[in-house]
This record gives sequence, C-alpha cells and structure tokens, in this order.
Amino acid sequence: MVEMQKHAHHDRGLVLIGLFKLGKALLFFCIGVGAVHFLHKDLEDTVMQVATALRFDTESHFVELVLRKADLLTPHRLREISLATFAYSALALTEGVGLLMEKVWAEYLTLILTIAFLPWEAYELVRRTSTIRAGVVGLNLVVLAYLVWLLRQKGRLGVQQVHEA
Repeated sequence: MVEMQKHAHHDRGLVLIGLFKLGKALLFFCIGVGAVHFLHKDLEDTVMQVATALRFDTESHFVELVLRKADLLTPHRLREISLATFAYSALALTEGVGLLMEKVWAEYLTLILTIAFLPWEAYELVRRTSTIRAGVVGLNLVVLAYLVWLLRQKGRLGVQQVHEA
C-alpha cells in the first residue's frame, strides 16, 4: 500500500513574521559585534579614515556632527550597547525560530513583546519623526494586528468562537 505524504500547511504570515524577526536578530547581532569591535579603538581616527575614504570634506558640518556623536561613545557605553543589542538579538532569534516552527508560545511571546515595545517606539517617533521610525512602528502594528487576528481565529485569545450546530 502506497501512503501519500501529507504536506504541512505553514501559515505564511507566521513565516514572514519569523523571517522578519530573524532579520532583526541578525541586524542587532551585527550592531553588537560592531560595538565590541570599537571598544578599544580611537573612534575619532576611525571616523576621519572613513570620511577620507568616502571623499567627504573632513571639515564639513556632517563629519563634525559624526565626530561629536562618536565622542559620546565611551568604552562603558559601548559595552552597554553591545550587551543590550546581543540580548535583543537573542530575543528576536527566539521569536523568529519559534514562529517558523509555529509554536504557540512564540505567537504569545511576539504578541507580548510587540505590545510592550509600542509605547517606546511611539514616543521615539513623536520625539524625532523619521520615515524609518514610522515604518518600524507601522510594521509592528501590522504584526500586532495579524497576531491578534490569528490567535482569535485559533480561539486562543479568550474570544469564544460560535460553532454552527
């Protein structure tokens, strides 16, 4: 007897959100590696080398601004940045893998974390509006709406489903 293989149906929305979370994990991991890399470097010298390589006027307002910002990055601050970005990367990795595996706990984790970060993201958007920040908030609202819809569809958000007799 030939047994037909069942093809697992994967929720495309969860797969997309999971891939998005994995992308965020990679991005924040790279930021953390960059912060560690610059721990014992002369940031002013590095900024000047990059500006020269990119053919910027090293006395321009832009280069001066970058130098002022780089001056704020003390070794202690770089350690804080690396620790925070590595932690966030691990969290996003956990979400992404869990969502790709379609684990219920990952759906709830992502829902809770998305809700938890929205006030901070909204504050940052109001404080300094930018297209990138608006895009991040918008994307997270879409993720939130989809997860709420999905969990309601599955009857896991405390909303009773009406079954026809």
